[in-house]
Order: sequence, then C-alpha cells, then structure tokens
Amino acid sequence: MLALLEKLVNTNSNSYDKQGVDKIGTILQQEFESLGMSVTVHHEKEYGNHLSIASPQAKKPDILIIAHMDTVFPDGEAESRPLEIIGDNVYGPGVNDEKASHVQLLYAMKALKETNSPALHNVQILFNSDEEVGSPSSKPLIKEAAEGKKYSLVVECGRPNEGVVTSRKGVGRFTMHVSGKSAHAGVEPEIGRSAIEEIAHKIIKLQQLNDHKNGLSVNVGLINGGTSANTVSPEAEAVIDVRVQNKEQAGEVVKDIYEIAEEDTVHGTDTKVEGKIARPPMEETAASRELLKEVKETGKYIGLDIHGEATGGASDASFTAAEGIPTIDGMGPVGEFSHSETDEYTSIDSLTERTILLAKTIERLSQQDKEDD
Repeated sequence: MLALLEKLVNTNSNSYDKQGVDKIGTILQQEFESLGMSVTVHHEKEYGNHLSIASPQAKKPDILIIAHMDTVFPDGEAESRPLEIIGDNVYGPGVNDEKASHVQLLYAMKALKETNSPALHNVQILFNSDEEVGSPSSKPLIKEAAEGKKYSLVVECGRPNEGVVTSRKGVGRFTMHVSGKSAHAGVEPEIGRSAIEEIAHKIIKLQQLNDHKNGLSVNVGLINGGTSANTVSPEAEAVIDVRVQNKEQAGEVVKDIYEIAEEDTVHGTDTKVEGKIARPPMEETAASRELLKEVKETGKYIGLDIHGEATGGASDASFTAAEGIPTIDGMGPVGEFSHSETDEYTSIDSLTERTILLAKTIERLSQQDKEDD
C-alpha cells in the first residue's frame, strides 16, 4: 500500500495540470484493470480525464463511491517535497486529500475479490479530476452515476478519533463589480465617482450578513480596484465566499447579496454581481442517519467506534446528497491538515483500518439489499 501511495504522491496532479492528473488516472486504471475490473475513461479537454470503474459482472450496482485525483499543489511540489514517513504518519502533497484514499479503494476491491465476495459486483467507483475547483466538468457525470443508487460513500479523508462526515455546508462564490468614473484626485475629484468607496460600503454590508451561530459565513476574501493613488477609482471588484447550512439559508443569502448590490451609496456608480451557490449543502436526513448506523455497526465489528461529524468544507458528497441519495463522506484513511505545505499527513495504521471498514461496509450494505429483495 505504501509503495503505491508513494508513486501517487510523487506525481504532480494540480487541478489545472491535465497531464499530471491523467498520469494518476493511468496508474489507477492499470491497477484496477489488473483486478479484472472494467475502467471507462471519460475524456476531457481542459481538465484531467475521469474514470468510471466497476466489475464486469456489475449490472445495476447500488453503491456509488466517489474519489478525486486532483490536488491544490502547483507543478513541482512533488519533486521538492516527496512522500516521507515520520513515525506513524506519512507526509506529502495530497497524501491526505486524497491519494491515500486511492490506495484504500483499490485494496478494498482487492479484499472483496480475494474473498470471492459478491459485493464486489454491487459497486460503481467514480474518480474525478476537478473536485478542488468545484467539479465543473464532472458534476454531470456524478449526477448521472447517482441515478438509481441506494447509497453513496465518499472517501474524503477520515477524521481523527474515528470520525466520518455526515453533513457539509453548501458553498457559493460571487464576484461583485463596481463601475464608477475616474477623475484627478487633486485637480477635480468632485467630478469622479469612486468605485472603491462604493465597494467599501458594500463590503461592510456583506460582512454583516455573517451568522456563524446558525452556520452562515460570508467572507470577502479578495478585493481589487483603482488605477493609481492620485486617481478617483473607476473600477473595483470583490470576490465573496459563502457557506450555508441548508437550502433555505442559501436562498436568503443570495437574495441579500443581490439587494446589497442594488443599494448605491456613491451615486453614479453601477454594480453587477455574478456567481451562485455552486455546491448545495449536504444535509443530514433520516436515510443518511440510517446509513450512518450501518457504518457504525460495521465499525464495531472491526473494533472502531465510528461517529459522525459536520464540516464547513466542500466535497462531491453534496451532489449525491442533493440527488436524494443517502450519503456518508469522510470514509477515507484518517489524517489532518489537508492543503498544508508542510503538515498534511495520513495515519499509516488507518490505511488498513479504513480499507477494512470500507470493504465490510460494502458487504453489509449489499447483504442488506439482498435481505430487502
């Protein structure tokens, strides 16, 4: 497992590095095909290709498993900071988010095959290439794969103390652009209309939308504007990150953002907004709580005390949850500090623990389906 993990971590695969992501895809394709599984390559021009994997005997599998091959790290990071084992942990770019999960998935399928488990034929695996940038090319493929599925297991990293993810916030990205009128700041400032002044008023209003107690966060993370210090700024722009707890909250905050855009403080300026809630919230449901019970019971069988957690981060689990498929995320190996340039790690022990958990969960759900039928 560690040998394959080293090969994957030491291959650059930034979301915009199609060649690098496709190298990861080729490695995985070869590994899964060596098990006798069928791999369909979904070719992309801009992003890396996506992979859909299933047993040749799979007819209408009930379980969808999603993993992503891309990372946030720039080209050359793998060479400057290759995989390293320190104590009980393994470090490297993308090891936790989520190349350890690639290894876990492969070995879970190996376990099912080597024990002649019919559950091997009840699974469809989807590896996508653009999760870190919002899954723009793979979202339709995820929605298509979710059709007819009874369960979705997403192998983002597991949480310390044996946690999995049961809910995630929805994520939106908005760009607010203000147009004003330039003028010389010393000679005739009165004829100017400052776009920076206008957007400053709007930024304050946007930040006041925050309601952290109820799970709403609105963050103006980037601003840009002006042409020179002695010119009344004709243009200004703000980029806004939004995280929401539920669909109702999403609708309200989008309405509020557009209302702020329409309210002019500096007369003569014009404001336009672009953006949307790109990832819906992954909300707990009665069905997802039942799925968590199955995962917890599986954990008990192998000596793990699994519990569910909420997180503000985004993943493709939101898309399957939005389709009404009971979804559990964070099923991957356990680690912390994803996206960190120095601290990202995966627990070596969790590689085997979470592989067994995944394989046994697939078996348990498949047996449940058989009993229901």
